[in-house]
Amino acid sequence: MRVVLDTNIIVSALLAPTGTPATVIRIWLDGNFTLLTCAEHLDELRATLQKPRISERIKPYQAGRLVNRIRQVAEDIHPLPRVERSPDATDDFLLALSEGGKADYLVTGDKSGLLALGRHKITRIVPAKHFVGLFA
Repeated sequence: MRVVLDTNIIVSALLAPTGTPATVIRIWLDGNFTLLTCAEHLDELRATLQKPRISERIKPYQAGRLVNRIRQVAEDIHPLPRVERSPDATDDFLLALSEGGKADYLVTGDKSGLLALGRHKITRIVPAKHFVGLFA
């Protein structure tokens, strides 16, 4: 199974280690799916983790450890196809990553944007709770 995780899922996992997004990360770390990433994805993750309201709640070593793990283990997809479909243009790279990496799932918490699409080509766009349910 090939999966893209929206930045909000990864950050939420760090903020709430017992929450559903953290379960998604544990499922990945246990080897149950291939995580897909790209340069834009890692750049957005790093930038988000450096925002003051986030960085004051997450220890730098925890954030760095997870970013490094993603960089080392996730499959890097490039080049990305051009996609202009998301209600929020800053999320188009996630759809491009899903398309270019032939992802089965894009897991996100973006209710008004990506989740509203439901699907992009072969990729199902689902919330973390739905995704975790696949492994129950």
